Amino acid sequence: MKNFDAAQFLRVQSGAVGLRSSLDAAIAAGLGAGSDSLFFAGTGGAGILMQPAALLLSQRSTLPTFCVRPAELCLSGHRHLSNRSLVVIPSLSGTTKESLKVLEYAKSRGATTIALTGRGDCPLAAAADHRFVNAAADDTSSESFYLQSLFIALSVMKARGEAGDYERVARELEGIPSLLLEVKRAFEPRAEHHARTLAAHDYHIISSAGLCWPQAHYYGMCILEEMQWIRTRPVHAADFFHGTLELVEKGVHVLLLKGEDASRPLVERVERFCVQYTNLLTIIDTGACALSGISAGVRALLGPVLLATVLERVSAHLEIIRDHPLTTRRYYKRVSY
Repeated sequence: MKNFDAAQFLRVQSGAVGLRSSLDAAIAAGLGAGSDSLFFAGTGGAGILMQPAALLLSQRSTLPTFCVRPAELCLSGHRHLSNRSLVVIPSLSGTTKESLKVLEYAKSRGATTIALTGRGDCPLAAAADHRFVNAAADDTSSESFYLQSLFIALSVMKARGEAGDYERVARELEGIPSLLLEVKRAFEPRAEHHARTLAAHDYHIISSAGLCWPQAHYYGMCILEEMQWIRTRPVHAADFFHGTLELVEKGVHVLLLKGEDASRPLVERVERFCVQYTNLLTIIDTGACALSGISAGVRALLGPVLLATVLERVSAHLEIIRDHPLTTRRYYKRVSY
């Protein structure tokens, strides 16, 4: 596989899985001490990666759960944020200024803070009440953050008696790092083809739904726009027919990301429409990923993880085809803003 270190990938994802029991203990302690709300407060892409876990809890748990933008929270406040709140703050570098500010803001209200970082010697990890560190880089951090936030959601439901099969799910997830590596290898022959489609056009509509929608948003905004300077229009499949459908015509590329949760019919509806009106339709379906030993219910939970892991392969080819390294920036962390 191009520009890929398999050993490093396994180390990072195994590290994320290895945090499960510690995350479980921290969540159990917080809820046991009377915490009555949970906030995911990540900045930018890290915040988007928390959204599947927040959505899962909104669907399956009665614990008030919120996925907020730190910069906005610090300005507007939140009625539910109190000394009985758990606040999860992900930041790969642990130095993001909005993340540090929301940490200070949450602590000023007495909330219990949990930092998810890629470094232990960073300001966010040093100041949080609980810190969980898993060294990663941009090309491995998505799966790591998705898995850590999934473990948090599962732990919440376990502690509240809302997840009777927690132990079975946890056992299945123990083997996910090696399974993800095999998914990457199987997808590699298609990755270059998809990358060439992305490189051939300077505008892309990207759509998905449910637990996979955040990955559509993330890939458009954080990879294609930030890292490749390609214009995109991420749109939730439920909103597709309330505006974006009018932009579909021959020559317009639509990328559909299909998961296996209850929202899949929303994406299939978009597919049925687009196949009639554009000659440029790409579908990436997690259902095509082989995951030996993983039950249907757990596969559905892993939708965003699977999409992140195959799209990383697309990105690896894309930067070569376009001669545009994924690390190249014009403005991000280079100028004042």
